[in-house]
Amino acid sequence: MTTPSYLKWLVDTGERQATACGREIEIWELNPQDDAEILSNWARHFRNHYIADADLPFMAGGTGLGHPDYLRTILFPDAKVAPGPSLRSGDFGEIVVADFIEYFLGYWCPRELRYQDRWNRNDSTKGCDVIGFKFANEDNPGPADELFIFESKSGMSASGANRLQDAIDDSVKDRLREGMSLNAIKRRFFDRGEMGDARKVERFQNEADRPFRRINGAAAILDEAVFAETDMAATNGAAHFNQENLRLLVIRGPSLMKLVHTLYERAADEA
Repeated sequence: MTTPSYLKWLVDTGERQATACGREIEIWELNPQDDAEILSNWARHFRNHYIADADLPFMAGGTGLGHPDYLRTILFPDAKVAPGPSLRSGDFGEIVVADFIEYFLGYWCPRELRYQDRWNRNDSTKGCDVIGFKFANEDNPGPADELFIFESKSGMSASGANRLQDAIDDSVKDRLREGMSLNAIKRRFFDRGEMGDARKVERFQNEADRPFRRINGAAAILDEAVFAETDMAATNGAAHFNQENLRLLVIRGPSLMKLVHTLYERAADEA
């Protein structure tokens, strides 16, 4: 897969903040520019999480809808009717975090099936938000292999909530969701006859017999205004079950909800 060109707009600010429990929060910035080509590439990458372009003519066929209206009314979360807008911002955050761990950190991160298998466009997919896999040696699984599970929370408008704390608290639930989420991903690959990928997921289903390293992450994708009003120093991850391997990430950016809607509209219009 080609690295999404928009990722050049996602940069490490170098800023680090400490939590109440002494952990480090990485602060990254997403600062899109007015570049039509990159925005189009980003919109296509975004759209392909919901449907492959090659599948779009058949799936839209018979509905009486053109591709843009099919995407807007059948696949994409609603732009105005709740919970559509919050689902849009949540999906956006998850996709950005998935791209972060895949292209910046080098994990295999199969995530399109999470959105393509969604029956209700205005209902979030259950389970762990983002799962990444890394193999020290794909031909010989060993304890150096890594399973990275990230919980993502978006904050696009002022609410008074600490979205990074919300992500940490929900990440605690991943201890129970992990097994079901891995089974769901494996099942999706199995149903598609992609047995090689199903086996790669299977490698992480029995830690007792096949040890690996587990890393958990909590991410907050925040509009600049929300970031400015959030007391990051009050964030506490001391209660997390995997606190020794807990990565904390904040991605901030200007006018993010406007960007989210722009991407969805471009993804539909250019289909």
